Amino acid sequence: MSKAPRLASAKRDWGSDDTGCTILHVDMDSFYASVEVILNPDLRGKPLIVGGRSNRGVVTSATYEVRALGVSAGMPMARARRLAPHALIVPGRHERYVEFSRRVMEVLASITPVVEKLSIDEAFLDVSGALRRLGSPVEIGTLIRRRVREETGLVASVGIASVKSVAKIASSHAKPDGLLLIPRDATVEFLHCLPVGALWGVGGRTQAVLERAGIDTVGDLAHYSLTRLDTLLGVAHARRLHDLAWGKDPRVVTVQRVEKSIGTETTFGEDILDPNTLKSVLLEQSHECAKRLRDGNLVGWTIAIKVRAADFTTVSRSVTLPGPTDLGRDIAQSAYDLFDSYGVPRGGVRLIGVRVENLQSRDQGIPVTLDDDLRNEHAERTMDAVHLKYGLDALRPASLLAHDQPPAQDDGRPE
Repeated sequence: MSKAPRLASAKRDWGSDDTGCTILHVDMDSFYASVEVILNPDLRGKPLIVGGRSNRGVVTSATYEVRALGVSAGMPMARARRLAPHALIVPGRHERYVEFSRRVMEVLASITPVVEKLSIDEAFLDVSGALRRLGSPVEIGTLIRRRVREETGLVASVGIASVKSVAKIASSHAKPDGLLLIPRDATVEFLHCLPVGALWGVGGRTQAVLERAGIDTVGDLAHYSLTRLDTLLGVAHARRLHDLAWGKDPRVVTVQRVEKSIGTETTFGEDILDPNTLKSVLLEQSHECAKRLRDGNLVGWTIAIKVRAADFTTVSRSVTLPGPTDLGRDIAQSAYDLFDSYGVPRGGVRLIGVRVENLQSRDQGIPVTLDDDLRNEHAERTMDAVHLKYGLDALRPASLLAHDQPPAQDDGRPE
C-alpha cells in the first residue's frame, strides 16, 4: 500500500504521444488482499484487511473501500478496527504472496529481460528493446495488464514515462486498475501540479521541512532558490530533488542482482512506547526473515535492527554471529539484545525492522559445534510445513498468540 500523496484532481489524460516513453512501472493493486480474494472467492466484493488479527498486529494491506476510511499499511490493527469495524480481517500468508509474485514477474520477464523488481508487487521495465516485437509503450502496457489478469487473476496498474521517477508516480495516479501515460513533453506540467510528498525521495521528515518553508507542491520546489534549498536539505539531497522536480532522472532500469540481505520493516500509524509490543513485532519479523532464508536455501551471519523514533531520527545496530543461521529464534535473540542496548527513544518508535545480512548459500556448508541443539531447527522447519498447508496463523510463537490482551511481561528471550 503506497503512502505517497496523490492528487485526486490530477488529469487522467495527458496526451497519447508515447515517443521515448520506454520506462514502465508496474504496480499491483491491493496485492495481498487481491491474492486472498483469489484464494477465497467468498471474500470478493467485501471490505478486507490483511494483517495480524490481534490488536497488537498491524495492517499489511486493505481493499480500496477500506482505505477510503483511512486504513493504511503499518497502522495498528486496533485503530484499523475502529475506522472500519465492518471489515473482514485475514492473516497474511507470505508463501502464497511469493508464489503469485513469481508468476507476475514471469509475465514481465516474457516482455523484456530488463526488469528491475522493487518489491514483491512492483517492478520497473525498460521496453525499448521490445518495441519492434510488441508495439508502442502504451500497447505494451496494455498487454502487460491483460496478461497479468489472465495468467494470475490479479490487477496491475501501469505508469509509462520517459524516466523512472515519473513512471512510478504515474502508476500511483493510474490506480485503481488503470494505465497512465505521461508524454515526455507533458512531464513538467504533470509534476508541478502534484503535492511535494508525491516526489520520489520526499519522505515524511523531508516533506515537513519543505512545507515549513512554504514548499507545498513539486512546482514550488522546482522554482525555489537552490541556495536556500541547499541550506534546508543539504547540497546532495537538494540538487537531486530539484532535478526530479524538473523530470530529470538519469537512473536506468537495473536487472535484479543476487540478494545480499533479507529484511522487513513495520511503520506504525501511532508511535509505540511499550517495549514489549515492540519486541513482539521484532519476534514476528525475525521469524518472517528466517522463513525467507530457508525458502531461499540461505543463511546469514549478521543481524541488524533499524529503529526510527517519533522525531524521525533513525538508528541501525548490528551484530555478527559466531556462525550463520536461518532460525527465527537466533535472529530474534540478537534483535532483542540490539534493541535492549538502544532502548525506547523518547516519544516512542515510529518504525522498527529486522534485517539479516552477509548471506551465503547453505550448500557452502556452515560450522556446527558438538553441543548444537537441532531441535530448534527441526521445530522451525516443521512450522514451515504447517504454514504452507494451513497458513501463517496456524502455528506461531506463543507470545504472538494472545489476542486482545495487554502486552505480557517479556523476559527478553524469544519463544
